[in-house]
Amino acid sequence: MDDIQLCKDIMSLKQELRQIVSVPEKEKNKKHKQREEELILKIHKLVQKRDFLVDDAEVERLREKEEDKEMAEFLRLKLRPLEQKLKSTNPPKPKRQILDPPPNKPFITKSGAAIIKDCCGATQCAVM
Repeated sequence: MDDIQLCKDIMSLKQELRQIVSVPEKEKNKKHKQREEELILKIHKLVQKRDFLVDDAEVERLREKEEDKEMAEFLRLKLRPLEQKLKSTNPPKPKRQILDPPPNKPFITKSGAAIIKDCCGATQCAVM
């Protein structure tokens, strides 16, 4: 918010300074020249404040970035033994593959075979 307010103040002072500068030198009186100097000094002070804010924000950003690196390293060191412990106690189980039946061979499930067997006997069934 401070940065935004400083920018607004600088812009309004610059606008006023442009108006004074646009007056030809011959028509300027002592009051105009004095106001011009005041505006330049005010703008300079505001620009310095803004530079300080920007520098402060950059220092803060770099500090936070360094803290993030330190935290990531800390977590990596703390979690590595945990990962190794989990790997050694629980070896991964191989996944069981379910094979599809060959395309030209009829496929009967176990329950289907039981129904056929109960129906008419496996050897005499016309479906078999």
